Amino acid sequence: MESSRPAERMATSSPQWACEAEQIRRGMRLAAEINKLGIDDAPRIRELFGELTGQPVDQTFTLLPPFYTTGGHRIRVGHKVFINQCCTIYDLGGVEIGDLVMIGPNVNLITTGHAMVPSQRRKTIESRPIVIGRNVWIATGATILGGVTVGDNAVVGAGAVVTRDVPPNTFVAGVPARVLRHLEADEDLEAPSMT
Repeated sequence: MESSRPAERMATSSPQWACEAEQIRRGMRLAAEINKLGIDDAPRIRELFGELTGQPVDQTFTLLPPFYTTGGHRIRVGHKVFINQCCTIYDLGGVEIGDLVMIGPNVNLITTGHAMVPSQRRKTIESRPIVIGRNVWIATGATILGGVTVGDNAVVGAGAVVTRDVPPNTFVAGVPARVLRHLEADEDLEAPSMT
């Protein structure tokens, strides 16, 4: 079930790219501020992450620094999201992370790339969104590429490289990732907060 979303292309010589480059510098500055903090600074981490994304995150959000991003302003997170150490989110294409998601250490969510054609490689940036459904677990060292949707309750195995959509209630692993088994749906999950 491969995503059919086309890549958006942006010329690196365009005014639009100049604006994005400024957002990237801003995002990297805020990520550097987050990375100066420790585990006991959770309220300040949430505050800075809210500034990074342009919207506040609730008290159930947990991020363990260090954390790396491009702009940060196209990241959206749900309720009870946990992001472990050394994660990288390149969000130029947009990254949506649903409720109850757990992201392991050293995970990469990369929405951008360059053209395959050598003459265009430095001239354009291509981006596609990533959508992570509800109650997903992304294990250590996994990489999810732009254009991918990970369905509710799915598990992405350690070190997987996800290049295609992941169906709900499945376990995927490998390079490139493929479905290894189906998981039983569990209706006993905590309902998300409406506040």
